[in-house]
Amino acid sequence: MAVWKKPTAIDSDDELLNVAIVERMRATPQNFQTRKDYRLLAPNKALGNRLVVVSWILTLVVWGLVGAMQRISIPIPESWDLSILPAINALLNTLVAFCLVGAVVAIVKLNRADLHKKLINLAVLLSILFLLSYVSYHLTHGEVKYGGEGAIRKVYFFFLISHIALAAFSFPFILLSLSYAISNQFAKHRRLVKVAFPMWLYVAMTGPIVYLMLRPYY
Repeated sequence: MAVWKKPTAIDSDDELLNVAIVERMRATPQNFQTRKDYRLLAPNKALGNRLVVVSWILTLVVWGLVGAMQRISIPIPESWDLSILPAINALLNTLVAFCLVGAVVAIVKLNRADLHKKLINLAVLLSILFLLSYVSYHLTHGEVKYGGEGAIRKVYFFFLISHIALAAFSFPFILLSLSYAISNQFAKHRRLVKVAFPMWLYVAMTGPIVYLMLRPYY
């Protein structure tokens, strides 16, 4: 006589094995490679909410610091030569652009979420170094005036104004998209990246262009 068995959420050896694999992978995220692997991670909304608050605080601090550069000048000893910093800034921006393009190729073409993560982390590190170098130079040297005339002057100011405006506007979007990635809220991360990424890439690419056009006047 057949005995009826109440169905359960896990009702076979295969399902038990699949659950065991998922739990093991969740415990070892360092072994993840593909987007599918990372989707196994449970969203941490509490961490995400805290990171969102931190992102907005950092945004206000950076906006205030950059704005203060127009009114603050810090004297430095004559022996301190910081004239190389603009060139370093341009190099850092260039490297950020390469990292961003590589990160897109890694996640879209290669399905390598682990490589994507490493390249984005590197882009963030390079951007932090850029910000420190940029602020250090402008707090000690002030603003450099562009001396070009005619049509090239309009081109320069187009790149300069769009570069500065998008750098400021994109900053919170970049931080928020990183916050959602760190907290495993990948749906929100993907939606925000569609806005943040093009602006971040444009800023990284136009930075070296502005430097090269301004270089003769340093």
